[in-house]
Amino acid sequence: MKNLLIVESPGKVKTIQKYLGNDFTVKASIGHIRDLGQKGMGIDIQHGFKPEYEVPADKKKVVAELKKLSSEADVVWLASDEDREGEAISWHLFDTLGLTNEKSKRIVFHEITKDAILNAIKEPRAIDMNLVNAQQARRVLDRLVGFELSPILWRKIQPKLSAGRVQSVALRLVVDREREILSFKKEAFYRIEAIFHPEGTETGVKVKAVLDNRFDNIEQAEAFLKDSIGAAFSIKEISQKDGVKVPAAPFTTSTLQQEASRKLHFSVSTTMRLAQGLYERGLITYMRTDSTNLSSLARGTAKAFICDNFGEEYSRPRQYTTHSKGAQEAHEAIRPTYIQNTSIEGTVQEKKLYDLIWKRTVASQMADAKVLRTDIAIQSNKRQELFRTQATQILFDGFLKLYLEGTDDAAEETDEVILPDLAIGQGMQCKEMRGECKFTQPPFRYSEASLVKKLEELGIGRPSTYSPTITTLTTGRGYVVKGDKAGEKERVVNLKLSGGTITRSEKYEIVGAEKGKLLPQEIGIMVTDYLMKNFDDIMNYDFTANVEKDFDLIADGEIAWNSVISQFYAPFHGKVEQVLADHTFNRPERELGIDPATGQKVIAKFGQWGPFIQIGEGENRRFAHLAPGQLIESISLEEALKLFDLPRTVGQLDGEDIVAMKGRFGPYIKHAGKNYSLPKGCNPLLVSQEECEAIIRSAADPGKDQIAVFEAADIYVMNGRYGPYIKKGGKNYKIPRGVNAASLTEEKCLEIIQAADKAKK
Repeated sequence: MKNLLIVESPGKVKTIQKYLGNDFTVKASIGHIRDLGQKGMGIDIQHGFKPEYEVPADKKKVVAELKKLSSEADVVWLASDEDREGEAISWHLFDTLGLTNEKSKRIVFHEITKDAILNAIKEPRAIDMNLVNAQQARRVLDRLVGFELSPILWRKIQPKLSAGRVQSVALRLVVDREREILSFKKEAFYRIEAIFHPEGTETGVKVKAVLDNRFDNIEQAEAFLKDSIGAAFSIKEISQKDGVKVPAAPFTTSTLQQEASRKLHFSVSTTMRLAQGLYERGLITYMRTDSTNLSSLARGTAKAFICDNFGEEYSRPRQYTTHSKGAQEAHEAIRPTYIQNTSIEGTVQEKKLYDLIWKRTVASQMADAKVLRTDIAIQSNKRQELFRTQATQILFDGFLKLYLEGTDDAAEETDEVILPDLAIGQGMQCKEMRGECKFTQPPFRYSEASLVKKLEELGIGRPSTYSPTITTLTTGRGYVVKGDKAGEKERVVNLKLSGGTITRSEKYEIVGAEKGKLLPQEIGIMVTDYLMKNFDDIMNYDFTANVEKDFDLIADGEIAWNSVISQFYAPFHGKVEQVLADHTFNRPERELGIDPATGQKVIAKFGQWGPFIQIGEGENRRFAHLAPGQLIESISLEEALKLFDLPRTVGQLDGEDIVAMKGRFGPYIKHAGKNYSLPKGCNPLLVSQEECEAIIRSAADPGKDQIAVFEAADIYVMNGRYGPYIKKGGKNYKIPRGVNAASLTEEKCLEIIQAADKAKK
């Protein structure tokens, strides 16, 4: 019998072919082979929102090959992924290739191992049309929203913008958080910390404690320190309590993205790319899931590994339940396919991600950690406030022997703290006391990981949508940038009590600095405000979450998919027509003050090329673009005037001035009649002479980054910041994954260039 087995990804083909042998031919569809038509909406609204599918140009060759092979095969096995997208891919293959129920079989597996593949072959099933319809409903609804909202944004705000059911709500979260931070008024306070030596203990024993009250100003803090001079301190309270720490559940897509961000500093897209590769190599189970279940086989092998390597007392098999809203991929958590494989071959990043998944999985099947928590209160004989300290002693490490989950907003837990044996009434000698000025903190901006966590909490989107949503916001439309936020420099005065003397010291604190956070840009705020004003129902968090519930009901076969679309579309389309009839739209504009040098007004505006600052009116107007991260509603007059410090003479090299400038295509430096682009993130107002010299010298030696040169064809194989690429005629082309750049010939380069140009058209 001739068997054709079709999977989604080419990365799986070789491994599966090896398991199935010569009786099978394994081919990849390379994702979806059909999608909604690109000309027009691609949906027949008049006939029950019937999707109008077409095979894209870049998939015609794949479809032609699969048609030929399927016509020659006795049985076609549809083995796309086991989520709704995968089910839809199988249905599109079934329909496009002209298959029949007698000739085709649908199989699923959540790990690429020999046993899993062979078991799937033994247990084929029919295509689940309820899952297909749930995917169709999502695709049609998203096309309707995007197709009708995006042109409104083009007309009212700026061309080439987009809106989306999940994308726009995720953007709203980022914008709302920025507004919370902008409206937050920080307040200074004083925190008192002391170091005590318990009487009757060895010299050098220290107990650090913090006062349970904070003071509003330096006068109150200083009064407390004065009262502490010569005071007698003793222990007023001691409480000890046994506790347990429970291991975190095995990874879902969301928790893997969050933990890889915290511990490995991977972006969401990097995590998913690496996880896809590990899955296709048969090293981990399917990476798009919101289930925390582990199979009985996985629990059994984990138990055997733990008992053999740590001892029976460290084993505690357990099954976790999924708590995320509307969890749909109830298959299995992300885990290693073979627990015995404690490490793998691969890149450094792949090894790190696999190690994280392996540790999380095994730790979830280990015993709870037993701890002793000790709380101590220390009181002065002159004041009522208490100094408090807490220590955690680990009595049995359990799963902590292997793994501890990270946290979002605080430093990860440190090693255990053990206090000496202490008693109520025991004297405590104050060695030193400090009163430090601190500031109240606004809410944290979202990181990629914390935004994913929030979307999951609200029930918005699904495991497969988190990564593309964030990518669209940060790279597709420029609504959000991922970057660092510089804090404000604050002068503070701190106090110190030592040897009966209080001293003051001045220092500068950086307040509100954040790294690697999602920062909304002016265009993102404008789009959010406009959609909130005119389409508040689409932007409502509950609406988006309730739509996901409807998709779940469709997947369960409880409601018809096109009835869900019909109920949504009529009022939505009516609102679209109403908004298009309104021809008014006010771009944001804010007067910042007067330029002291000229006496002219300074205004922040939004124009055709984005947000800018304008000084003066008429022919003598001067303009400067806002820097990334600066917003019209929050930029100060001082910050705005600094934007006009360009062009700026940085220094001289070889007797010629180095001038930092900002042009239409970004910041650059000018030297000896030549222009040199500044790297991404380099501020022309702050760039140093050393940095400029390095850029100029690097450009003077273009050959250092060349891997190969084919001058006759004007083709250069270059080693860039993000890896090798091909350069031709001022355009750059990606080198396909797995191709060795050093081995490229002129013919192969031309093939890659032609394929890329064809795909772009």
